[in-house]
Amino acid sequence: MSGSKLAGYGRFQYQHNQLFCEDVPLAQLAATEGTPLYVYSQSTLLDNAQAYLKQAGEQALVCYAVKANGNPSILRLLAQAGLGADVTSGGELFLALHAGFTPDKIIYSGVGKLRHEIEAALEANIRALHVESAMELEQIAAIATERQQIARIGVRVNPDIPVETHPYISTGAAQHKFGVSPGTAVSLLHTAAQHPWLQPVGLAAHIGSQIKALEPFAASANFLVGLADELASGGIRLDYLDVGGGLGVTYEIGDWRLAVDEPGKESPISQPQAAHLQSPTIESWVTAVSKPIQTAGYGLVMEPGRSIVAEAGVLLTQVVYTKPQGKKQFAIVDAAMNDLLRPSLYGAYHEILPVDFTQRRRGAEVSYDVVGPICETGDFLAKDRALPPLAPGDLLAITHVGAYGFAMSSNYNGRLRPAEVLVSGSQTHLIRQRQTYQHLLG
Repeated sequence: MSGSKLAGYGRFQYQHNQLFCEDVPLAQLAATEGTPLYVYSQSTLLDNAQAYLKQAGEQALVCYAVKANGNPSILRLLAQAGLGADVTSGGELFLALHAGFTPDKIIYSGVGKLRHEIEAALEANIRALHVESAMELEQIAAIATERQQIARIGVRVNPDIPVETHPYISTGAAQHKFGVSPGTAVSLLHTAAQHPWLQPVGLAAHIGSQIKALEPFAASANFLVGLADELASGGIRLDYLDVGGGLGVTYEIGDWRLAVDEPGKESPISQPQAAHLQSPTIESWVTAVSKPIQTAGYGLVMEPGRSIVAEAGVLLTQVVYTKPQGKKQFAIVDAAMNDLLRPSLYGAYHEILPVDFTQRRRGAEVSYDVVGPICETGDFLAKDRALPPLAPGDLLAITHVGAYGFAMSSNYNGRLRPAEVLVSGSQTHLIRQRQTYQHLLG
């Protein structure tokens, strides 16, 4: 259709039927760096970070959840933008410090902190360790006493607020391993207040990830305020309340194929078209969680991850073979579940865009299962996905993989982890080299 215009999403848009990241054609990156390949838009990362900082205000601390994507170059960008870091392991603490996050902007969460990790956090003098059990508090107290060093303590409380998300990433219900009950949280903070080497400073909650409703977040924020006020009446005035993260992103793009039906008559496409596909904006989320906390006079901490980096990344992969099997049509690609685990692990949906849309001229769309070469039936990237007829060598872009994409990759089946590229305008930066077989011996 000579008058048609294609729409991608965000900073990944079609120009002359070729998919670009900012000002760089993705086909060019695939030719230079090979596939599979993670590609990130720097502008998207910084825009999302600034949206949090602007809406939260100067008095709030926005701690990026390092687990979402721990590439050192991306971490350095976010640190320079003014974010703090939420870390969950000694390795993430190391990465955060290496990237330039200042210790007073680092929060350490997690249910199973090891002794050497606690020691490293105290050595770095980070903002706070968020305690998740009575035994953990005892361990921190013992180490702080040995070091004759004040350990700043927050407690993660489990507010038992139900949310609509995948059960594997729901974290705020009573049956989950995270946090402690409200009564235990109060007890632990009183214990910390009475210890000579512990200082209670915060109360935290995190109800889950990929949540698209604002009401549970607002309820959690109000819950924290109520519990903090109870503590204040008992003589413990906390510095901050940490609402966690979990804002969902819109993985479904909508109809990206055709934005113009007739030559010369543009009808701008909505991204996505269906209202039910949309997630709350960063601004609306920050407003919902910040209002009760700031009104009550507490400092505000938040821990966004996915909502900063997910839409910033795509995974480029190349079709190796196509294969009819019974009623199924398979597109076998060179990416696999070791490169992007979310579809296999969660049944997660990621949009797939053809990098060169001129292939649409080959005929009507075909319903494909897009699968990798790993010896697992669960190795798939998409099922029953309508795509132009595919042939070996065709490039596909799997969207919204900036969060929990490379971060969850592995060497399963002896496969090599892919390279990562950061795009800024027309400039490209290789921010992680592709592994070689020698890495398998390391």
